[in-house]
Amino acid sequence: MTKLTSLGLAVFLLQGAHAFPTPSQPVCRGVDINTTLNPSLVITDRSATRTLAARAPPASFTANPNIGPGGSSYRDSAHFRVYAADLNAASRALSMLEGVYSCFVDTLGWRSTGLSYNDNTDDDGPWQKVNVYSVASLPGAAGVMHSDGAAGMAWLEVQNAYLTVPGVTVHEFGHGIHYHQKTWVNQGRTGAWWETLANWVADTYLTSPLCANARSANGQATPETSEIDVVKVIGDSFQVIVDGSVNTGNYYQAWPFLAFLTNNPDNFAGLGRDAVKNLQVRYATNSNETPLHTLQRISTGATVAKVVGKYWARMAYVDIGHRQAQNVFLSQRSRINYANVDSAGSGSYRVKSARRPRYMGANIIPLKNPSGTVTVKITTSGQLTSHLVVRNTGSNAVRYVELANGQGSVSVAGGEEASLVVANTPANLILYDPFSLGSDTNTGVDYSFTLTGATA
Repeated sequence: MTKLTSLGLAVFLLQGAHAFPTPSQPVCRGVDINTTLNPSLVITDRSATRTLAARAPPASFTANPNIGPGGSSYRDSAHFRVYAADLNAASRALSMLEGVYSCFVDTLGWRSTGLSYNDNTDDDGPWQKVNVYSVASLPGAAGVMHSDGAAGMAWLEVQNAYLTVPGVTVHEFGHGIHYHQKTWVNQGRTGAWWETLANWVADTYLTSPLCANARSANGQATPETSEIDVVKVIGDSFQVIVDGSVNTGNYYQAWPFLAFLTNNPDNFAGLGRDAVKNLQVRYATNSNETPLHTLQRISTGATVAKVVGKYWARMAYVDIGHRQAQNVFLSQRSRINYANVDSAGSGSYRVKSARRPRYMGANIIPLKNPSGTVTVKITTSGQLTSHLVVRNTGSNAVRYVELANGQGSVSVAGGEEASLVVANTPANLILYDPFSLGSDTNTGVDYSFTLTGATA
């Protein structure tokens, strides 16, 4: 049974309207954090107490059958033990999990999942294997991450049918990775972001060049597709950037924002390969701040408003440094709901009231028949970051023009398409809980605009 913390971190997290998981849209039941009154679970900054010389972790970690229900049918690898009746499936799962460990711990430098959450120092171990249990069924879920509070270790349960499906097992291990990173535990405003991050872990392992060597070493092919849900993340881009609302939220689908921070196609200072890890490492201890507040500190070259505004501009054509995600967009774009504005006549438009962009959300508005000089002027009382975006349909090159004071122009040639992207990017960040949105975040910004050289 899922244990609920006072801050609402460990909750039943069901994905949208999917009543039963499928490999392409797995349902995660969330994270089951054991939060008994154990003083060892209090997160503190112990950097000043590290007096021991660090020793290298052993080649193979120690198994602990007392974490989780245990069992007699299992297979081991260096960092994991998988309990399963189907030992061939267990072996395949182990190869996948070792690939994820290799990428995220060995290559990207995340804290080892072999180290206890309760350790005073990371320098001297002990190191234990993560236990994974393949089970016949889980109510309403394909997988769930648990934690053993006494041992300070994550452990996983995955339905038999999904044990070798990366979108499920790697997603659940992604929860384990950031549980062992410590800083987001019992921080309610990060709760919905756990699902965003776990999906980012799964996609990064499968598709990113950062994990290419780990995939190759563990027999994982690199797909030409992605789990990105463009119908949701673009079609409902007006929603709060990470929205944990029951049945309508986007917190599973919002992970491309983390991919954008990682790939950093605009070379913003402070972002790039380690950006998502730094959202954990540089999280203000026990502050219950949002990850956007942490981003404000790690992004030294651009404000959060500028970063978010450029993210949404690039999402007009999924130009975020992710080839497979863009492939999905190009094949599915006809299914996306772009009905964001109403015509008021004479080249004037106004955003639909139900589609007004909410906190750090946006409207992506494809322009019809753009030709020559396209000019736009936006009128609003809100704080918007807006772009005209032009894509060459032959070369796939994309150009961006940020509007100054809501005004701007761009030249569109034959063989090019264009979009207007309007993002709600207030300068002052809001301390919000994605599972309990208030009017400060969930009320959209009204705006209107005039347009020449195209129609909307």
